[in-house]
Amino acid sequence: MKSNLKFLAIVASAGLFLQSCSSDDDSSMELSAPEITSFEFGEGHHDEGEDHDHESEEAYAFKGTDLHLAAEINAEATVSSITLSIHSDAVTAGEGEVDWEFKQVFTDAKYLVINPEFHEHVDVPSDIPAGEYHIELLVTDELGNSTEVDGHLQIMDTITISGFEMDETVARGDDFHIEFMIDAAHGIHNITVDIHAHDLTPADGEEEWDFEAEFLDGYHEASEAEFHEHIVVPATAPAGEYHVLFTVEDEDGNTIAYETHIDVTA
Repeated sequence: MKSNLKFLAIVASAGLFLQSCSSDDDSSMELSAPEITSFEFGEGHHDEGEDHDHESEEAYAFKGTDLHLAAEINAEATVSSITLSIHSDAVTAGEGEVDWEFKQVFTDAKYLVINPEFHEHVDVPSDIPAGEYHIELLVTDELGNSTEVDGHLQIMDTITISGFEMDETVARGDDFHIEFMIDAAHGIHNITVDIHAHDLTPADGEEEWDFEAEFLDGYHEASEAEFHEHIVVPATAPAGEYHVLFTVEDEDGNTIAYETHIDVTA
């Protein structure tokens, strides 16, 4: 009887030992979720990953260009997909603009491996609102584990006009002053000024006045310039309100327009 009990005790102990070993083996087979050790996007980019305490200047991209993205991924299990999302809750589409949301799931063979390097270029539409966008990168492995990092991206106009100043009135026969700053990522091609009036009938001794001019000297191919000019109003121009349109075109054919008015007095 004692021999039988001793035998059963040995069997039970062996079973517990084998179960413990099996449990340890199963634990050793559990693989960690993917890690995104760096995530770079846009120009002036910063890394987004495990360490968020060392961000550099805010990343940006220009409308009508492509957005560069790169990420280093450590994955113990084979990656099954990489999802990129871009959207904004902080901008509103204006006239001639459309809202933009981007989402793409990448399942290229080059990414369905262990430790892939993500590298893509995404076209940024030219007709979307400028402003802050939220960007997310989600990596999922074949075991269903996933990791996500995110960041913020400034979408900027390729041409901007700032600090605009112009006289509100001018006596005919005199000149009026205009100045403003231009930033053009791809260089200024030209600046045109168009001045005309609506429903002004010339009186005796007056002549209808329309002004159109192209300005190149000191501006052409510059990426930053101060437009500073004086325009003479003919002494024969009818008095009244005139519409003034400034158009800046860059070397890629992108344009920006600025409209205002000026009163011509007798």
